Amino acid sequence: MLALQIYLLSGLVLHKVVWEVLKRKAEEKPHEPHSAKLLVIKAFKIFILLGIMIQIFLPDFLPIAENPRMLRIIGAVIYTAGLLTAVAARFQLGENWANIETGQVLPKQRVVARGVYGFIRHPIYTGDLLLLLGLELALNSWLVLGVFILAPVVMLKAVREERMLSEKLPGYEDYRARTKRFIPFVV
Repeated sequence: MLALQIYLLSGLVLHKVVWEVLKRKAEEKPHEPHSAKLLVIKAFKIFILLGIMIQIFLPDFLPIAENPRMLRIIGAVIYTAGLLTAVAARFQLGENWANIETGQVLPKQRVVARGVYGFIRHPIYTGDLLLLLGLELALNSWLVLGVFILAPVVMLKAVREERMLSEKLPGYEDYRARTKRFIPFVV
């Protein structure tokens, strides 16, 4: 179990480091406003991340199964798929990325349609949801149901983002017509 816990924590740290390093690389981007709403959202995200990191090292919290070996394996596989999808997508997006909280189109932004983005429009959202789903399954926790509560929120965010990108980013409407939102060839 300790090896699984270290693996899960390492993946979360890798995910966060990739985001922070790539965010700092794009220093020429216009600085985002620091509104009270933005600070509350960022604080909430940090609070959730710290809670998940603590949960990793606690005994099973709201356990699903008495003998969770297979559940942990399935969870670790889903977690890995989500982590790889989100991190690969973040690298592929490069400097075309804007912070989720500000939802803006950057002056030099272009449609990215290669790699994972050739199949789905929101691989970071998809990867993050899979990562959380897999993590909670690997931890044998009924908190996995929280992912099903979070998914519609992410869906609404993606729909709003697509509306804005269709209006402001040349070529996005064509890209949108040939790709799926979250699951390749399906949704």
